Amino acid sequence: MEKIPSWMERLLLPKLNEITGEIKAIHTRIDAVGKEIVSLRSETKTEIASLRNEMLTKFEAADAKVESLEKETKLEIGSLRNEMLTKFEAVDANVTSLRNEMISRFEAVNARFESVDAKFEGADAKIDGLRTEMSSRFDSVEVRIPSMEKIAGFETRLLEVEK
Repeated sequence: MEKIPSWMERLLLPKLNEITGEIKAIHTRIDAVGKEIVSLRSETKTEIASLRNEMLTKFEAADAKVESLEKETKLEIGSLRNEMLTKFEAVDANVTSLRNEMISRFEAVNARFESVDAKFEGADAKIDGLRTEMSSRFDSVEVRIPSMEKIAGFETRLLEVEK
């Protein structure tokens, strides 16, 4: 290297020393910032891990609650299903009983109507018999009327003769 002229060295050396000091100070600050970044990164990792564990715990608790509610709901639905089936069976039995009772009552009413029909048929036969008897009596009376008129005529003459 060539020798720097002394006037230049005197002029630039203090400035170079000052710049060197500033560069060392900057390096020191950079090292401090780097350490701070490492420290913050470590804290952030720790907090993230802590939050992750906390969230996992909460998710597991929520899953347990959901599973518990699901089991409870299934039990309640099963219970309600059984209860409804029991009630439907009871209603079905009641409907069957009412159906049988109605059939029995309709059969009884039908038997009564048949009995009434038989009585009407008997009454019709009696009325026909009476009609026939009345016709024969009227015929007999009609046959006798001319004889009775003759007798009445004779009686009228007899009364006239007797007078």
